[in-house]
Order: sequence, then structure tokens, then C-alpha cells
Amino acid sequence: MVKSLQDTTTLHNGVKMPWFGLGVFKVEDGTEVVHAVKNAIKHGYRSIDTAAIYKNEEGVGQGILEGIQEAGLTREDIFVTSKVWNGDQGYESTLAAFDLTLNKLGLEYLDLYLIHWPVKAKYKDTWRAIEKLYNDKRVRAIGVSNFHVHHLEDLLQEAVIVPMVNQVEYHPRLAQLELRSFCKEKGIQLEAWSPLMQGKLLDHPVLMEIANKQGRSVAQVILRWDIQNGFITIPKSVKEERIIENANIFDFELSPEDMKRIDALNDNTRVGSDPDNFNF
Repeated sequence: MVKSLQDTTTLHNGVKMPWFGLGVFKVEDGTEVVHAVKNAIKHGYRSIDTAAIYKNEEGVGQGILEGIQEAGLTREDIFVTSKVWNGDQGYESTLAAFDLTLNKLGLEYLDLYLIHWPVKAKYKDTWRAIEKLYNDKRVRAIGVSNFHVHHLEDLLQEAVIVPMVNQVEYHPRLAQLELRSFCKEKGIQLEAWSPLMQGKLLDHPVLMEIANKQGRSVAQVILRWDIQNGFITIPKSVKEERIIENANIFDFELSPEDMKRIDALNDNTRVGSDPDNFNF
């Protein structure tokens, strides 16, 4: 059982990744993201997830630097993820995009670098570039985001390295069952983005009932469900009290019955784009 905010899962290459982190999608660069990252580190978070397209990598880097100084930590204590954007995919352009990301973050290396979306006819060349970055020891782990089973099967026909992580939309209404069994078989760790369905689940009656019984918020119940289902989770928040509340999920456990009730809410509803049909 995952017992604390610093607990990790071991990726298939031996790198340890925290089960819980801070997402910063749509968090404004500058003061807002700097404060969010610093507050997360202050309150025990050890994983920060950003992306080139979020346009806040500079602020994230500043928040990490200031946060570790104030908490008496080192760079090695923080697990940092970023992603190559669709317009930068391809072999040479991915290598250039990685350099730019590192430069903006002000870091010497990344802990995890992901292909953000499976851009047709490009993601295999992108993956070759990411494998090079991994072999050159510029990133400790590599993976993908928003890949369906068929994207992974296609990638694995030519990949030398199996992705360590697949970060996908995941919440009680999108249980990703086929993907879960495929990734488990291949040793690919799943990670949830939009675990709270952008707030659309917070008044769901089944979740509210379970939360009341536990004396918890609905968000805490969902995030606990993520982890008990073996998903790393990275809820986004900019409010300090919410950053604390979201992470306060390590001193209770959902019963098998409650897990099944939440699992049963699945109806394959997405709040984001379908990886088979996106136009960005």
C-alpha cells in the first residue's frame, strides 16, 4: 500500500517515480506557477509535470529552484516531467525542442520526457530522438502520452526501448480497461491526467456518498482510487490549501466494494480529445 507522498513506483528501467505529483496545465507562467510549484514542494510533493505547450516551463524551473532551496533539498530529490509538442515532432526537431525545454527549465537533465500526442507519421521518428536523449543520459526515463493500444503496438514494432510511462486521460468515467491490461503486460506504467475530469465529478452522488462515509473530499476519494488502481496521478491546482488537500490521501484506503462501485461509473466519456481524432 502506498503510504506517503514521497512513495515511488519503480519503472521498468529501475528509475523510481513518485506515485503523486503536481500538474501545471493551464497554470500561468510567472508568479502563479512559481508559487504553485514552491507550495507543492514545501508540502512534500516530489514530482512536477509540465510540457512545452503549457508555456510555463520557465516559471516551473524557477519554482523548483526556489522550492528546493527553501526546503533544503537537492535537484535529485525532485522528479521533473516535460513533453515534446506536436509541432516539434520529428527526429531533429525533437532534439532541438528538448534543448529548449531544458534551457527554459534551467535544468541539466529531465527525469521523464514524453511524446505529448501520437502525431501520425511522426511519432516513430520522435521516439528515435527520445531514445537517443535517453542513451545520452540527458533524461532518466522516457515515455508517451495519449497513446492508445494500437499506437503502442505500432511504436513497439520499431522501438528499441519500450516506453516506461504512458500518461493518459483517466478518471472514474474513463477507465481505460484495454489499455490497462496491455500496459501491464508490457511493463508500461500508466499515469493519469485530468484525474478529477476538470471538476466535473465533484458532485457525483456515488462519489459524494463514498467521500462522506470516509470523511474525505470527493477529490481525495478519486485520487486514492487512481493510486489503488496502479495509476500515478498528477492533479493540478494553484491554491495552496487545495494542493495540501489533494495530497492528503495516504492515511486511508478504499474498500474493495467502494473500488468496484467507482469502477462501475465507467462509460468511456472523455473531457479531452480522443487520441485517434485530434487536430492540433
